[in-house]
Amino acid sequence: MMNTPVSRYAQQVARNARQRFLNPETLVQADQTPYEVIHNDGIVRLRYYPPLKESHIALGDQTIPVAAETLPVPLVLVAPLAVNMTIYDLFPNRSLVRYLRARGFQLYLVDWGKPGWEENHFDISSYYADYLPELLSRVRDHSGHEEVSLHGWSFGALFSYCAAAVDSKHIRNLALIGAPCDYHANGLIGKQYQIISHTLGWLEQRLGWKVHHTRRRFWRSPGWANALMFKVTTPLSSLQNYLDLIRNLHSEEYITNHATQGAFLNEMVAYPGGVIQDTVQYLWVENCTARGALPGAHKSTDLSSVQANTLLVYGDNDPIVTAECSLPLLDHLSSTDKTALKVPGGHMGILAGSKAPEHIWPQVADWLAERSR
Repeated sequence: MMNTPVSRYAQQVARNARQRFLNPETLVQADQTPYEVIHNDGIVRLRYYPPLKESHIALGDQTIPVAAETLPVPLVLVAPLAVNMTIYDLFPNRSLVRYLRARGFQLYLVDWGKPGWEENHFDISSYYADYLPELLSRVRDHSGHEEVSLHGWSFGALFSYCAAAVDSKHIRNLALIGAPCDYHANGLIGKQYQIISHTLGWLEQRLGWKVHHTRRRFWRSPGWANALMFKVTTPLSSLQNYLDLIRNLHSEEYITNHATQGAFLNEMVAYPGGVIQDTVQYLWVENCTARGALPGAHKSTDLSSVQANTLLVYGDNDPIVTAECSLPLLDHLSSTDKTALKVPGGHMGILAGSKAPEHIWPQVADWLAERSR
């Protein structure tokens, strides 16, 4: 066979296809920023990212200097459940942890781990009322500062503002990215929650039955199901993603990027059964956070206890947490410093999308830096 441009193109496509579909793990670029685990209880780990050794880091097609000054108030990234931590360190030139460390933040990350069947008793308050206070205490000891800032995305944002209600003394700043609050106002998904609320409310009135009357293990949501649900919320985008892959199989750079993002989307972990029970009863049925209440057993406090400076970031194209779902949160907080920031992107994009390093990260970092001295 002649070595024509067409044949070379076909060979390249075949090689890339084999690597992308048969050995995708060899392409993944995520999770390359060094860190130390300063606490590990067997499932939950607390990461610390030490100062970068470089004087500059890549950010997209540009480079930015690494700050010589370290800001005194430590910053803790509070991850949501189900996701793996690669989303925070997706590419060497699109890494949120590298960027925040370069901006001078003492940086920590809460990795909730991979809950097994033995963790099905974990509920929502296990995370914000039991784990987070202990983890933040370790951050304060390690950093030597009595206050911390929390950067929470999605369910991690809910954990963050609930933790700030339970312990307002030690949390100075909240940067909440895609934070849910009014679940019934959440667009098309919110209408489904309203139907569930009406149905289960009727069962409770007529039969006295509640979700919590069932075994927690029955409600466990496995990782593959969470990945599927994430994709079906944006089916056209998911389909377009695979069509673009087929069209770009000739490009090594494209398949590397695709495999790296796929490692996040395809390798989600399970939700404990107790968390799903609480989500259905407290958030979907009762819509408690829309009333300023906390999900779970903490009835002695509510969202009015939150006094931390708060930045609420919401996407202009987020079907998972709409603006109407997120913005009511600010009405419940007692904070005197509250800012709502509309940014481009969907639910994942507003945290780590291709536009985030230019359009979102600097605004969040500037806001935090001003309040972290």
